Amino acid sequence: MRATHVITRLIVGGAQENTIASVQGLRLKPGLEVQLLSGPAIGREGSLVAAFDALPGVLTIVPKLVRPIHPWNDLLALRKLTFLFRDRRPDIVHTHSGKAGILGRLAASRAKVPLIIHTIHGPSFGRFQSAPANVLFRATERFAAKATHHFVVVADAMKKQYLEAGIGSPGQYTKIFSGFALEPFLAATNDPALRARFGLAADDIVIGKIARLFALKGHDDLFEIAPALVQSCPRIKFLLVGDGEWRARFENRARAQRLQEHFVFAGLVQPREVPPLVGIMDIVVHLSLREGLPRALPQALAAARPVVAYDCDGANEVCLENETGFLLRPGDLPGLRARLSQLAADSDLRERLGRRGRSFAQERFSDQRMVDDLHALYLRLTAAPAVQS
Repeated sequence: MRATHVITRLIVGGAQENTIASVQGLRLKPGLEVQLLSGPAIGREGSLVAAFDALPGVLTIVPKLVRPIHPWNDLLALRKLTFLFRDRRPDIVHTHSGKAGILGRLAASRAKVPLIIHTIHGPSFGRFQSAPANVLFRATERFAAKATHHFVVVADAMKKQYLEAGIGSPGQYTKIFSGFALEPFLAATNDPALRARFGLAADDIVIGKIARLFALKGHDDLFEIAPALVQSCPRIKFLLVGDGEWRARFENRARAQRLQEHFVFAGLVQPREVPPLVGIMDIVVHLSLREGLPRALPQALAAARPVVAYDCDGANEVCLENETGFLLRPGDLPGLRARLSQLAADSDLRERLGRRGRSFAQERFSDQRMVDDLHALYLRLTAAPAVQS
């Protein structure tokens, strides 16, 4: 059986890490040949293309498959994908992300691929978009759904949102949590030497955030409450992991608030560098307004770190109130300040939530479980008469 995955770009990000782990893991399943098609990885988000350096022939770059809407490039990408599917004759095409999800499914349908699957890593429409954009993206997703046999969602929230938008039917959806290698996070420690490298003292209370420095990620809310938090607990430091177009803006804001000694910008890091950084955090905060199920949350739990998150998309399926952390209404700044202050002052509470979180992550988020669930889904769907016909 041959399966071809398609993604828009292999930048540093959750959907990309999920796709790489899926392709690499599925290749080890007997009787399954797996390849990956991707557009070029360009920009400040970094590249994960090197993950396939030791796997020649697995990754093919499609130069015209780019994230921005560009009618001519999109047409050329559609033609190239259609050609590749007709030439390689996969039994399954499995798409990821917005642009590749649309073009990949349409090309697979044109090439008469027997089984077409799309993973919804995060919503393409919602409150974060303008009304005209929502109309466009919903219509596009409904159109692409006609060429889709099955959807994989990383959280139940995605299934609910897409069904409410008239995309697919309930039986077409399967939830598979986005797994990752647990061991590096289980082994993460509060390393004094690593803290010192970032100017963090052993007794600092480190509030960490892992996200691109860009819109919709919630950094502004953290800066809004930072002065009051630092005034109540001068030992609080903020460790921001990630890079993006808004980095200079946030660095300037830290200086304007005279908090430059309390904000540490770690910059863009490769996935292998994330577990040690989570290890030196005492609390992990996630304030995104657009996310399927943010990997930063289960990764924090695997490292036994409590989380504070906005109740957005699938966050409430991981951030369990007073079990693994605290869940807040988006934009609830008083609540955010109160919960972070509470956790900063109570090491026993942090430890209790961390223990429960680690157990929760171990049960549900291993990369092997994700790969096994995907493989089982492939076998079930390829055996279904509706797909064979």
